[in-house]
Amino acid sequence: MALTTSRRASASSAPGRDLRTPFSTAARHLAALLVVGVTAVPLLFVVLGGFRSNAQINASPTGWPHPWVFSNYTRILGSSSFWRFLFNSTVIAVTATVLTVVLGAMAAYALSRYVFRGREGLYTLFAVGLLFPLGVASLPVYLLLRQLHMLESWYGVALPQAAFGLPVTIVVLRPFMAAIPGEIEDAAAVDGCTRLGFFWRILLPLAGPALVTVAILAFLGSWNGYQLPMLVFNDQSHFTLPLGVATFQSQYSQDTAGILAFTALSMLPALAFFVFAERRIIGGMTGAVKG
Repeated sequence: MALTTSRRASASSAPGRDLRTPFSTAARHLAALLVVGVTAVPLLFVVLGGFRSNAQINASPTGWPHPWVFSNYTRILGSSSFWRFLFNSTVIAVTATVLTVVLGAMAAYALSRYVFRGREGLYTLFAVGLLFPLGVASLPVYLLLRQLHMLESWYGVALPQAAFGLPVTIVVLRPFMAAIPGEIEDAAAVDGCTRLGFFWRILLPLAGPALVTVAILAFLGSWNGYQLPMLVFNDQSHFTLPLGVATFQSQYSQDTAGILAFTALSMLPALAFFVFAERRIIGGMTGAVKG
């Protein structure tokens, strides 16, 4: 009797499901196309604008390059300022990323594998750091860096960026490390492995996806940073790429095509890095949610 009732219910619900499925699929596709359009159209406008002349842009701001002008990009690539800005951004981003991952992994290890009084309170303090924007701390950070004589130096930017990257790093890494079975640590202890050896030789390799995720987030956050380098640097020879773009815009405000070419070239390293590592970001975040 129950089987008959179930079959009737399935038969009665099947047409509705058949009608809803194509509609929901089309709605998802439409939403995806809207998101891609909103994201990709500005990027295409910037990249293609660099291949146009100022006369073409003034005549038709959204038109297609005709003819294609490559001199804007070659002029930027031949400029020593662009490569100096690129070098400064790379040094600062790599330093901030290494500090964020190493310090965040050590803190997450202690918060996930050690039991001590105040552990949850300390973790909550790190989590609250996610709600603390850099804009609120601009003046105290600037005064502190000035007292420490760290202005006009790359580590004066990298160290605060690493500090502001620690909360998200610890929030992502802690569930990963806590989910690793304790039997593995017990087996390593029986084989003579110390807790520090377990951290370097076993725990870090097992938490590889999460480490890659936080490294990518830290690198992109540092690469795109604008406010902190603006506070620290006054000499243009120390500027990063975001500051370089702003400087180029102020110096060549009438050269719209050149500004678009400079902006497109400034976006390419971070964009290529993100596309290369996009799958690892999703995998790491998925593991963090499961943990």
